Amino acid sequence: MLSQLDSYEVDAERGFLPRPDPLERLPKEFAAWEEIGRELPKLMLTGRIRSFIRQLPLLDAARLGDDRERKKAMVILSFVGHAYVWGEKETVTLLPSSLAVPWHQVARMLGRPPVLSYASYVLDNWRRVDSHNPIEVGNIVLLQNFLGGQDEEWCVLIHVAIEAAAGAALEAIVAAQRAVGDEEPERVADSLATIARAVEAMNKILLRMPERCDPYIYFHRVRPYIHGWANQPNIPSGVVYEGVEDYAGEPQKFRGETGAQSSIIPAFDAVLGLTHAEDMLRSYLNEMRDYMPPRHRAFIEAVEARPSVRQYVLRHRRARPTLRDAYNAAIDGVCRFRSTHLEYAHSYINKQSRGDARNPNSIGTGGTPFIPYLTKHRNETKSHRIA
Repeated sequence: MLSQLDSYEVDAERGFLPRPDPLERLPKEFAAWEEIGRELPKLMLTGRIRSFIRQLPLLDAARLGDDRERKKAMVILSFVGHAYVWGEKETVTLLPSSLAVPWHQVARMLGRPPVLSYASYVLDNWRRVDSHNPIEVGNIVLLQNFLGGQDEEWCVLIHVAIEAAAGAALEAIVAAQRAVGDEEPERVADSLATIARAVEAMNKILLRMPERCDPYIYFHRVRPYIHGWANQPNIPSGVVYEGVEDYAGEPQKFRGETGAQSSIIPAFDAVLGLTHAEDMLRSYLNEMRDYMPPRHRAFIEAVEARPSVRQYVLRHRRARPTLRDAYNAAIDGVCRFRSTHLEYAHSYINKQSRGDARNPNSIGTGGTPFIPYLTKHRNETKSHRIA
């Protein structure tokens, strides 16, 4: 049943963030991973990070005890993997087996590709300073960085806080669809109002991005390391994972970390009946689900399979204008959030120097022409308002 949020690893208080909090340390058996993860910001400044990574012993990821340990390992190995590819002046396209094999092992157990995705960059990469206080900016720090510093830390923490703020909306999604099935329009309207309030809270957090994350610093010192190896001009053929039998020595093309891999907006699209035209954008959004934790993906699919809130509002909009207004308020909130995202795409990426093939300002870290895509997202959202 969709009502069992915990079965989808969804929480009414923290959304798609894990409960309990992410594991901070792996067992001693994996001390080599812990050490290089901890030292990564320092080692990257040497200009020869690959020589340190190649010294890693080949550890058996099958010995990780549970999903908390696997997620922690995935965070470390993903950062180390991207540091290996992007961390020196020249890009490389072959990962050593001591890194590639366990990274592939962990990724397969978690149901995601062996690449740095949003789940490892954001969802599983934080801790609370005070465990008795909420998951919010001012009480959270990152577990893993590339170079470190205020701008990198702040950028990711803003996303962590947004994920936590979405919790109430995800619970309301379930309530709204249940109310539709029970023919209770007042409850549908109340649930839509909760979604609108949550989206507004999310947008307020997103608007704080410029406080401590400078566009120039983001583009030149944060963004370069989160690119993947699909549709990436500097790695047109992909990356070889040495020693991984499943890939038989063939280069792999995986998308880089991107906010499109967050499950929040797809869940809102699902409950509000927001559809996208059949084109490359829609195919891309569907592909992004492969990078989500499987249970989060299943949550979105379950929402899509439940009674349509949009169709219910359309049927009752004349008799119950307050229901229509509540729906439109939720649509307007999602539209504002997407507009803010689009503004940041311009200032943090598009307006920055053209850079080089390693860090182009014309495509996103997911390997797509992000300005047309984000503009289309916003416009399609706006078009779903009900008159």
